[in-house]
Amino acid sequence: MAEIVIENYIGGEFIACDTHLDSFDPSTGKVWARIPDSGKDEVDLAVAAAKNAFPSWSSKTANERSTILNKIADIIEANLEELAQAESKDQGKPVSLARKVDIPRAVHNFRFFATAFVHTANRSTLLEQAGAVNYTTRSPIGVAGLISPWNLPLYLLTFKVAPCIAAGNTCVCKPSEFTSVTSWMFAKLLNEAGLPPGVVNFVYGTGPKAGDAIVRHPDIPIISFTGGTVTAQKIIEASAPYCKKLSLELGGKNPAIVFSDADLDKCINRVIRSAFANQGEICLCTSRIYVQDAIYNTFITRFVEATKKIIVGNPKDSATNMGALVSKEHLAKVKGYVRLAKEDGGKILIGDSVDELTLPKENEKGYFMLPTIITGLDDQSRCMQEEIFGPVVCIQSFTTEQEAIDRANGVKYGLCASVWTTDIGKTHRVAHKLQVGTVWSNCWLVRDLRMPFGGVKSSGIGREGADESLDFYTEQKTICIQHS
Repeated sequence: MAEIVIENYIGGEFIACDTHLDSFDPSTGKVWARIPDSGKDEVDLAVAAAKNAFPSWSSKTANERSTILNKIADIIEANLEELAQAESKDQGKPVSLARKVDIPRAVHNFRFFATAFVHTANRSTLLEQAGAVNYTTRSPIGVAGLISPWNLPLYLLTFKVAPCIAAGNTCVCKPSEFTSVTSWMFAKLLNEAGLPPGVVNFVYGTGPKAGDAIVRHPDIPIISFTGGTVTAQKIIEASAPYCKKLSLELGGKNPAIVFSDADLDKCINRVIRSAFANQGEICLCTSRIYVQDAIYNTFITRFVEATKKIIVGNPKDSATNMGALVSKEHLAKVKGYVRLAKEDGGKILIGDSVDELTLPKENEKGYFMLPTIITGLDDQSRCMQEEIFGPVVCIQSFTTEQEAIDRANGVKYGLCASVWTTDIGKTHRVAHKLQVGTVWSNCWLVRDLRMPFGGVKSSGIGREGADESLDFYTEQKTICIQHS
């Protein structure tokens, strides 16, 4: 298959770039695409296009914008299989996962926000003593800088683009340089849907060049970033002189707390998924499991047996449960944490370094790794404190409810957690004390876009969701009219 050469998408047109980066198919280790190595010049062009499109787009009614967003959703759905195949080659995930989850969620993102912004109400109050009425209005901010990650290329990109343009803003997007092809294909669909030129623009390249130019651009008043905490710190510093609005959805070291009264049949099934879905490359994945000591041995035995059934291999194979990690460098990083676990006294029950991974010939140079379970680590060990972002989970036992809460909270991250118990009172007590943005009870990754989503501590600032997107992407203005 010939290499794909993608182009920046600016002002509704595809514009070639003089320099390029290699994009590798993680399942084979071979270059499959060439990505523009853009910088300040390309970002300036994209911002100019977005600024030019803003007056007309922001003047459209919510219903007019909704019609176009729904068309985009329909066209994504019609191209589901092609997009799923591309996302698999981009990121390494099984095609079946992209087909069942990622692309349908992208469709849902556009349909949801197309409707949500049509039914938005402003607030008003009556000050009787002053004889005045106060009411709020919401106005689009302008050009948004949207920087999306590589782990869920279209799902998380559309989670930013859809509410941004539904509110009347325009945007300059920078997808990850690891997974740019999927968004390039998505850009082709925007013209087909009748989206006016310049409303959405894509500039491809690295964070230090293209990303930094977006963050520092004086005509971009708002940045939405999903990615690592270290990069977010750089964004905060670079954007500080401009007082930009920031929404930062960052890393996690997410715990699952399994109490002795949990429904283990349901729990094992769901926690396996929460630990190893998408090769463990989801910010919401479970990486620490605390199991009450009364059922610890039983849980370990059943969890290991269930993990053995996970099939790692060719993403195109319908039987595959786990594909390849995104890059050679990331694979080395994740494997390095397994070595660190051994140094820190951990025991590898199953997976990397203790079991042999057999792959089809065409995938032997791909970036694959077995799901790995580690026990025996101290709470302060590196594998228990640092985000690994791969198919590695650490399991420990606990005795009391308060102990589980304290240990779950004992990291710098605070994105999400899951609690497994049949005691509803315990669920509420524990959930209220966990220092995270989302708590799931007896489930995982059940998402309602009407609810706020985001993290606390080093897992980010800001919230995404229906009401939160309105607050983030649009300015609120209070108007006071005295009528007597």
